[in-house]
Amino acid sequence: MSILLSRRQLLVGGVGAAGLLAAGRWPRPCFGEQAPAPWPPDRSLEAPSSPVAIQRCESYEPQVVRRQLDATLRLLGGIGDLVRGKTVTVKLNLTGGTGPCCGLPAYRTYHTHPTMVAALCAVLSEAGAKFVYLVESFYFRKPPEEALKAAGWDVEAIQSAGDHRVTFENTRNRGTWPSYARLKVSWGGFVYPAFDVHPRYEKTDVLISLAKLKDHGAAGMTAAVKNLFGMPPLALYGDDAPNEDGLQARVAVFHLARKRAAAGAPDEIGPKLPEGEPAWKFRVPRITADCLGARPVDLAIVEAVETVTGGEGPWMKDLKPVAPKLLLAGRNAVCTDAVSAAVMGYDPQAAHMQYPFQGENPLRLLASAGAGTNDLKRIEVRGLPVDQVRHPFHTPPAAGTACSRSYYAAVVA
Repeated sequence: MSILLSRRQLLVGGVGAAGLLAAGRWPRPCFGEQAPAPWPPDRSLEAPSSPVAIQRCESYEPQVVRRQLDATLRLLGGIGDLVRGKTVTVKLNLTGGTGPCCGLPAYRTYHTHPTMVAALCAVLSEAGAKFVYLVESFYFRKPPEEALKAAGWDVEAIQSAGDHRVTFENTRNRGTWPSYARLKVSWGGFVYPAFDVHPRYEKTDVLISLAKLKDHGAAGMTAAVKNLFGMPPLALYGDDAPNEDGLQARVAVFHLARKRAAAGAPDEIGPKLPEGEPAWKFRVPRITADCLGARPVDLAIVEAVETVTGGEGPWMKDLKPVAPKLLLAGRNAVCTDAVSAAVMGYDPQAAHMQYPFQGENPLRLLASAGAGTNDLKRIEVRGLPVDQVRHPFHTPPAAGTACSRSYYAAVVA
């Protein structure tokens, strides 16, 4: 089963929405026979805040990207103290395959751009990073360097920019490591109390989420937080798990709850989901939140020089290219994504099932768990103000209305 087919079947097959949350708060769920981990109390009012920087980036010309990335990071005080002498892991946003989209290369639409990767590697090297690992759970068996070269990446330029301290690593399984690393969710988890992951996520000092700003058919939006949904390995959470050589997506396990993760991996907490609603509306946002709870991001960089609206990849019917020409960065991924949502014309505090969130709002979940605030009034924006750079991805429906069936169909059918 290909990643494109399985994801499309998921998204098309799960149409339907209801305004279940008039006040924007989800009640404590009913649980099945398994004893659940404690449902976290609402800590949104005390969730930490951290500045977010915004800068223009007019093109992918290497000197422009490097200059604007430097400017963005300077607004945060630089990253020397964060990375000097450290091992740094960069989670790329290379979902699905490497094929073109909307008549353009993947890196100009739904993937992290290689010029942005090269610029970041250069910044990290000059800031004194000891090692840099570029990771993703790739849907191919070839070495990442070989597959990315075939997709138009200048891999040698990236390695040279990082002063040859750069290593690509496929985290779809445990690779050459003898075992997986277990990362616990700090608040106990909404779906998973912990994840077994490729050891690189544990054997690193710093984790950077280098994300592409996009809509998302199940989570509302993709930025630094949703990027971590690719952390759990296909070998344990893919549809054919357990399979160290597996290439199938996590649809049956994560989205639809039709299958459990591989035996030995942490089992689900066991909440019984509301009846009459597709499982993905709750599972995808909650698992997204759990991923960040298991491995917090030390630096979030959200690239929106060129991207797409209407979904997260070419398996979405109404995808369209768009060029906001922006870079955003912050030390707290929830705060960074809240500002990113505002840039897209969305309300990061939107109630569950409210535009643009077809299901629960993962930023709202994370704020309630105390991972970071999604309240724009509490977030200092440095550089360009949101009102000056806002680039609406879609025209919202009437204020306060639930995401309708027609809206969902227009985005992902």
